[in-house]
Amino acid sequence: MATNRESAAPIIWLLTDNKPGHRNQLRGLGNRLRVKAGASLFWINADDVGVPLWRALLAIPPPLDKALPHPDLIIAAGTGTHRLLLALRRLRNTKTLIIMKPGFPRTWVDGAIIPAHDGVAQNKDTLVTEGVINTVTPLARITDKPEALLLLGGPSPHFDWDDDVVFGQITHLIGKYTQWRWTISGSRRTPELLRARLDELVGPRITVADPDSTHEDWLSHQVAASRAIWVTPDSMSMVCEAATSGVPTGLFQLSEHPDSRVASGVQRLVEAGYVARWSDHATVMGGKTGQEKPLWEADRAAQWVIQRWLSPDAGKKRKEQKRKTT
Repeated sequence: MATNRESAAPIIWLLTDNKPGHRNQLRGLGNRLRVKAGASLFWINADDVGVPLWRALLAIPPPLDKALPHPDLIIAAGTGTHRLLLALRRLRNTKTLIIMKPGFPRTWVDGAIIPAHDGVAQNKDTLVTEGVINTVTPLARITDKPEALLLLGGPSPHFDWDDDVVFGQITHLIGKYTQWRWTISGSRRTPELLRARLDELVGPRITVADPDSTHEDWLSHQVAASRAIWVTPDSMSMVCEAATSGVPTGLFQLSEHPDSRVASGVQRLVEAGYVARWSDHATVMGGKTGQEKPLWEADRAAQWVIQRWLSPDAGKKRKEQKRKTT
């Protein structure tokens, strides 16, 4: 791998296990680093690179494509990427960053970005985010058209899922707000019986999307066309995507499991005014939110990364900090 460093744009490797949620977080952060720092992004599928445990523990890199330019920063998301990240952590002039709380000591890498619901304290090497990073960009303007988007998850370890409860809340909204058009999308976790019941609702003002046949940018297009969004709270990623858009967002009501980290994270977003409870549906449909500032954690995380490692004077700051601590 050739090194081409001096004043060139940052080279960033993104290590993925190809799980949609993890890949989405990498895309969200990578996109903002490309916009704000001119970074060049290179994806590496960890599933394609066998890393025995001894390589990870001893920080000995495995063979990789020699055409890859030498990285300034390596970012990983997902347990399946951890061995590869650790094996690469001593590459010369390269920083390593983990997204989400890892199963190894955080001191083994240079930095971490961890959601608040994981209960980790922020320090100089750890950025704590509200919810999870995603690819959504806050909208400059919310549409005036009465278009609503309903996003449904499914059974999870964090909430008591009930098809009848969810379906009842959907039909309540549709029946109460008769001038609105509705787009409903389940997910791969949505029970088949509920998806079948949703299909029966299709009509002139109700569209039901098949989650298995929507394209990668479908969600961002639908969000941009919506004046209100309703989300089941079982998926932190869906909740954060809706909240990041700036579109008034409400949560369907499901009983939460005690001591659930995801449930406590969703509650933090409610308390901060980024999303509203089911009981506040009139507020959501009226176009009002309690948000005082946009929830754009991908942008905030990118700025943190740039200041620490990618800005022209980042190296100088690190040297000064090291001198003060020695």
